[in-house]
Amino acid sequence: MQSPSPTGKPALAGIKVVDLTQFEAGTSITETLAWLGADVIKIENPVGGEQGRNASSERADADSYYFMLLNANKRSVTLNLKSERGKAMLRDMIRKADIFAENFAPGVIEKLGFSYEEVSKLNPRIIYATVKGFGKGSPYEKHLAFDMIAQACGGVMSITGEPDGKPIKPGVTLGDTGTGLHACIGVLAALYQRTATGRGQKVEVAMQDAMVNYGRIAYASQLLHNKPCPRMGNQVVLGTNAPSDVFKCKPGGLNDYVYIYTSRANNQQWDRLCKIIGREDLKGDPAYATPQLRVKQVAKINEFIEAWTINYTKHEAMQTLGEAGVPCGAVLDTSELMNDPTMRAREVFVEVDHPVRGKVVIPGWPVKMTDSYVPVEASPVLGADNGSVYSEWLGLTANDIAALKSEGVV
Repeated sequence: MQSPSPTGKPALAGIKVVDLTQFEAGTSITETLAWLGADVIKIENPVGGEQGRNASSERADADSYYFMLLNANKRSVTLNLKSERGKAMLRDMIRKADIFAENFAPGVIEKLGFSYEEVSKLNPRIIYATVKGFGKGSPYEKHLAFDMIAQACGGVMSITGEPDGKPIKPGVTLGDTGTGLHACIGVLAALYQRTATGRGQKVEVAMQDAMVNYGRIAYASQLLHNKPCPRMGNQVVLGTNAPSDVFKCKPGGLNDYVYIYTSRANNQQWDRLCKIIGREDLKGDPAYATPQLRVKQVAKINEFIEAWTINYTKHEAMQTLGEAGVPCGAVLDTSELMNDPTMRAREVFVEVDHPVRGKVVIPGWPVKMTDSYVPVEASPVLGADNGSVYSEWLGLTANDIAALKSEGVV
């Protein structure tokens, strides 16, 4: 476990965030800011809260794990934004905030009266982060989007899958979390720029556009071959090297595979691999002399390698090859990763104590900083922080909040 910074304060200590995000793309922005030390106040509907709380929950009395994994280290307040009093309270909070974040469907935030133009009038120093499915000027600008829609329209699915198979959605949520992290980079840059200009600005990322950025190497293939980048299965998208695939290991379970790759820059890793698998004869064979030639022999190469890997577990194969200087990786499943003691020690996974669900292991924040450390905390239950936040931010008393609750404002 890391130690706190010498000052006792994390990187974004003192930064106040008004969080109107929901589901995953927007919440990934604000959760990241919270993990960097910002005070993130999640504004939620008094009736039910953010939709993600109930999404995929197997218990009527508890927030979903989905919600918990996207809203750690935040504080929750309830506020009825359909009421004039609620809108007025939000405006007062905006005047004190450094960052405002939202990812409602197109047009919703404007109807509520909190467009960038309106918010910046209230607070010219505020950084306004917004995520939408499609960018301004896109023919799909007003369309709804979720993670898989972004991956389809952003080129990701077109390059994922077997060469003769249908496009496949990768298991990771690049369209949501990936876009949120792109937006967070922009927010952090805007905060830094504000130190010089004194002005805030709008940071906008379209999910489709972020997927293009994740696919940069696919566009190298487009330029190299002057045709759409094809699906290459487990081969790298440029399709310029062998081996570059997963290979079966014992005992033959669903994820008993190891990925093996050798660099196309030179033959050093290929030579090491040939020695380990007992096929040093291939090092002198002209048909395997260069990466370009080896691509033409990919089926034979894969057969040679799997004849070796099938005799070892994926961990044994990774250990042996890795120590010999051959790039490789065991295919680890979510259970193996979550229960890896070294992952726990680095707080890549952290056990939190949720007020309803009890002790739960969730992914933590993977970026480690020598002078900034924020312990991971469980997501808040709905409205848990009404008293403390409205007292700190707006100076309201317990009686004030009780009156607001009776009026349906909070």
